[in-house]
This record gives sequence, C-alpha cells and structure tokens, in this order.
Amino acid sequence: MNDASPSPAPPAGTARPAGTERPADTADRVGTARRVGTARLPGLALAVGVALVATVLGRLVPVVGGPVAGIVLGVLVAVVVRPGARLRPGIAFAGRGVLQGAVVVLGAQLSLGQVLRVGVGSLPVMIVTLAACLAAAYWIGRRLGIVGDLRTLIGVGTGICGASAIAAVTPVIGAAEAEVAYAVSTIFVFNIAAVLTFPVVGHLLGMSQQAFGLFAGTAVNDMSSVVAAATTYGGAAADHAVVVKLARTLLIIPICLGLSALARRRARLAAGPDGTPGAVRVGRLVPWFLVGFLVLAAVNTAGLVPSGAHGPLSTLAVFLITVALSAIGLSTEPARLRRTGLKPLLLGGCLWLVVSATSLATQFLAQHL
Repeated sequence: MNDASPSPAPPAGTARPAGTERPADTADRVGTARRVGTARLPGLALAVGVALVATVLGRLVPVVGGPVAGIVLGVLVAVVVRPGARLRPGIAFAGRGVLQGAVVVLGAQLSLGQVLRVGVGSLPVMIVTLAACLAAAYWIGRRLGIVGDLRTLIGVGTGICGASAIAAVTPVIGAAEAEVAYAVSTIFVFNIAAVLTFPVVGHLLGMSQQAFGLFAGTAVNDMSSVVAAATTYGGAAADHAVVVKLARTLLIIPICLGLSALARRRARLAAGPDGTPGAVRVGRLVPWFLVGFLVLAAVNTAGLVPSGAHGPLSTLAVFLITVALSAIGLSTEPARLRRTGLKPLLLGGCLWLVVSATSLATQFLAQHL
C-alpha cells in the first residue's frame, strides 16, 4: 500500500480544518476578488469623473460646494444617459464603500482637545438644539406622512452637520439612494437660506462675535456654509463657529450607535421561543467606519498627524463624499423623487426654523439664568 496516497476530500458541506486550505482555494479567492474589482472599475471611474467636475464647480461657487454639485450632476447624468448594468457594481461601491471611507477620513479634522476647549457653555446649546431637531423631525415628519428613513436623514442632517452626518447615517440605516438625494438637496436649500439671513439676524439682535459664532456653529449644517455665514459677520465669529461645528460633529457618534442598535433589533435579531428578542452583540452595533473615525480623531489629538497633512486630508474627505454623492445621484430614479413630492422640503424648512429658534433661545436663557 502506498502511504503517500492523497487523503480523501472532505464530504460536501464539511468545513476544511483551519490551516489546510488548498492552494486552489486561495487562487479562487484571489481570482474572485480581481473579477469583483474589475467589474467595479467602470462605474467607479464614472463617479470619480462626475465628482471631479463637481469639485471644480464647487470651488467656483463655494456656497454650493462639491458634494451638492456632485449629487445634482449625478442625477442629471442619470436622467440623460441612464447607467447600464455594466456600470452598476462600481456605482454601488462608490455610493456605499467610498461613503464609509469618507467618514473615517473626517476624523482627521477633529482635535478632541480643541473641541473640549470650546467650553462647557456651548454644550447645552448643541445638545438642546439636536434634541429639539430630532423630536421635531419625528413628530412633524409623521404628520406629513414622510417615511422613517427620509425623515431620519433630514433630521440628522439638519441637527448635526449636513452632508457629513447623512454620509455617516446612510450605511447604518440602509437608506435608499433617492432618499439620500432628497435629504442632501433639502439641507442645501436651507444652508443657502442661513448664509443669507443669519448675519442679518445677528446684527438685528446685536449679537457678539462669540455669540454669533455659537449660533452659526449650532444652527448651520455644512462646514462651508458655517464658514460663509460666520465670516460675513466677523473673523472672531468665524473662528469660534468652526470649533463649535467640529464639536457638533462628535454628536455623529451617539446618533450612529443608537440608530445602529435600532436597525439591528428590527432587521437582524431573531425572536426567542417566547417571542422576546435575542441577545444583542455589542460588537455588531458599532459600524467599522465609526471606529475608524474615532481612531483617526484620537491619532490627530495625540499629534501624530502632521499639521501640514490636515488640509490635504480635509480636502480628501470632501472629495470622497463628493464621489459617493455623485454615485448616489447616478443611482437615483427621477420618478421616485417626483413621487416624494414637496413634503420633505417642508419638513426641512420646519426643522431649520426649529434649530435656529432653539439655538437663539438657549443662548438667551443661559445668559439670564
């Protein structure tokens, strides 16, 4: 008998012991990964191309910005030349994978020490404003008949930091492309309104530079619009508004964790024999990109990110968000946007007023307590 005869293959459906993978298995996995990567290239290249054009337009019109221009251009391309099946894998990857990567890079803009130095005085305004916004989004959204994911995106985008918050929440709740497109567009409309009206309101109320910086940092959504509104009011207001806005970005963390827990409970937890939900695995509640966001913020706080890298990393984060939103625009079905109607825009307007009034009222009460 030949002792060197090959051992029989395990029965079908039986896992091969660890460490005994055949070279062919590894080759198959590598080949599959290459095929998937190749399939994604055309759609990813289209999304990047749209994002490059959008970035140029965003620099020409800073109030609009690259991300909003990207989603608008993407929708226009989807209307004129509907992307075919060959482009869909790459577009889908850009709309999800690139979006998650963008959230990680956003962490490089945060210095936790700098955020803490904003002072305890700004925390009540941020927390009360966010709570009021989320409560209003739930209550008003339900009465307008707006579906859960869309009102969540508009509420989080208005209450925290616009497109960046929408980017972080989208993969957590699995929102549809049309909902993301509508939410970003709604946030954009009221960003423009804030840039035009907030400086006038500040002067009418006789607000100090620091008070207006806190107002802009808590009631305007995207960073570009915060800077535009606060710079119009004054340099000191702009400096304070930027730091408040960075601190506000940290609110993404508890919101994502809470939404992740709700999503897992609804979609993945199997009911027990008595109908009670199964146990929650804490590790599954924390999205990987949120962990990356925190790690990069901690690395930056420790001074391990060179100061000269902050600008390029910030630019990279904005460009990745632009690529992702361009892909979401390319995936959008215009018919679904038309069916959604004007109610989400009405919700966005109501939330904008709620956030603005709450920020001003909280500051006023804090000064007189």
